[in-house]
Amino acid sequence: MKTLTVSVVTPSGPVLEDDFEMVVCKAENGEIGILPDHIPLVAPLSISAVRLKRNGEERHIAVSGGIMEVSANKVTILAQSAEKPASIDVARAQEAKARAERRLQSKQDNVDYVRAELALKRAINRLEVSGDK
Repeated sequence: MKTLTVSVVTPSGPVLEDDFEMVVCKAENGEIGILPDHIPLVAPLSISAVRLKRNGEERHIAVSGGIMEVSANKVTILAQSAEKPASIDVARAQEAKARAERRLQSKQDNVDYVRAELALKRAINRLEVSGDK
């Protein structure tokens, strides 16, 4: 079966480079599925899990936004951060989730609600990808 070469790269370096039959990402305007021979595309990504499919199996990577570029059976994801399930520190993600929830519930004027919401989304995404919801 035809495959796509998928690269996931962050400012700290590459996270993954492998071949897959399908890539599913959540772009800012909705979910996108990429199969071999897809037309060239550039799309901004939301905080979400990237789903990578091969031989009936599915792998996940937690990404915190970024850009996906598709061209010539190559998918490149440039993410602000990206983590495989095994590298996610679940305790740290749970702590970040609790901290963001506390900030959102506080009635203080100096709380940056947009940043707190983004922190909460990142923590929830990391927990979902790690398998610890």
